[in-house]
Amino acid sequence: MRELTELRALVESWQALAQRGRDAAELIELDDESMAAELATEIEAIQRELDRREFDLMLSGPHDRGNALIALHAGAGGVDAADWTAMLLRMYLRWAEDRDYKAEIVDQVEGDEAGIKNVTVSISGLNAYGYLRSERGVHRLVRLSPFDAAHRRHTSFSLMEVWPELGEGEEIDIKPQDIKIDTYKSAGAGGQNVQKNETAIRITHLPTGIVVTCQNERSQTQNREMALKILRAKLYELEEEKRHKELSNLKGEHVKAEWGSQIRSYVLHPYQLVKDHRTEYESGNTQAVLDGKLDDFMETYLRHRMGE
Repeated sequence: MRELTELRALVESWQALAQRGRDAAELIELDDESMAAELATEIEAIQRELDRREFDLMLSGPHDRGNALIALHAGAGGVDAADWTAMLLRMYLRWAEDRDYKAEIVDQVEGDEAGIKNVTVSISGLNAYGYLRSERGVHRLVRLSPFDAAHRRHTSFSLMEVWPELGEGEEIDIKPQDIKIDTYKSAGAGGQNVQKNETAIRITHLPTGIVVTCQNERSQTQNREMALKILRAKLYELEEEKRHKELSNLKGEHVKAEWGSQIRSYVLHPYQLVKDHRTEYESGNTQAVLDGKLDDFMETYLRHRMGE
């Protein structure tokens, strides 16, 4: 059912783009000079959208067309790292909004002083995982710290994890005896309890030690369902990593979401530059990147991987 819905949305989006092209062609035939500037802008927009759609067709991984689950974890850097994690959350939410994706925060732990310690987000939309898998790894920020009284330069790190949301027929078998489920009260900023009832869920997968929490849904049942969905995605990735290790003829690198795999630096001082260390692609428009303009970075990396 989900695949049929996605295909219908894809066909409708191509039909809408084709209609924009026909409308532009009709305006060209009118030969109205007063509309020349507006028409040129529209043609450029159609071309950009067409280029993006053509790239979408190249996303051929088994889960590229589907939804994604992402998690951000503050690393070294104290309060600056927590603030950096909040900045990254905003960046990805803005990116999702620009692509008309649905983004839902399913679990979030606030920083002690500011920012976010860790957050998990569900992002739904065609090709969401295909694009977001390019963001897996460590993101590094260099700036003058707003939390340092001496306003010195600080380096902060945040870890990005990405998993595909599994579709029908891809369920990972989780035995009841293999999980431990705890309930607790949802916590707000500073660890304050914001609910009287224990609606938040913590699931521990005993064989692997994987722990998943969810507290942002309205009921305990909804939080349990979302936590199980995240656990299945993590277990699926774990199985995929095992398969990758067993296959000796794989091409390219397998980027693991761990602290040693720094993928991109965002330098705000003493100069402004965002650079992807895997592709060498860079941009001096740091504010645009932090505002969610990530497609060029994502597409450059994905084209790089496709060409390997």
